[in-house]
Amino acid sequence: MYEETTIAAIATAPGEGGIGIVRISGLSACDVADRLFHSQKIKTFHDALPYMMYFGHVEGHGKKVDEGLAVYMKAPHSYTGEDVVEIQVHGSMEALRETLELALENGAVLASRGEFTKRAFLNGRLDLSQAEAVMDIIEAKGSAALSQAESHLSGALSRFVKKSRDELTDLITKLEDRKSTRLNSSHLVISY
Repeated sequence: MYEETTIAAIATAPGEGGIGIVRISGLSACDVADRLFHSQKIKTFHDALPYMMYFGHVEGHGKKVDEGLAVYMKAPHSYTGEDVVEIQVHGSMEALRETLELALENGAVLASRGEFTKRAFLNGRLDLSQAEAVMDIIEAKGSAALSQAESHLSGALSRFVKKSRDELTDLITKLEDRKSTRLNSSHLVISY
């Protein structure tokens, strides 16, 4: 794992919407989520079935913030390669802000911009080309840009570069072998 800190951030775009997501990632993601999200189906996220949604509510300081769903993604099978809990609440900025504040009060630190993707790269979940493609997808201004970024994210560019590198390495090896063969044959001495 890349770091021992557990990070949290709002993972949905700014503004109001039907649903908003607070993502928590790191060694203590389950512990942090346990302190603020409560469900009748599970006592702790350590006991949760990975990738299953649990209905419950976010609570802190003796008051209910919002109700919603939460999902646990077990390392290494998450976006970051770490334990991740995503809490989905109604998309008001206030519900998201309060949920994030509770995550931070309960042991997480605020993620910097791009830190989830940085951790995915450092934990071997994405290569550099794929990590850059994430930003390209976010910033895509048209369908052609989106399609190209999706292709890079799927690993198409990485596979092309690897194949080209392997072909060049093979070619260099063959050239070096030919060069070595010519040098050796020019030093042959024939005696009778």
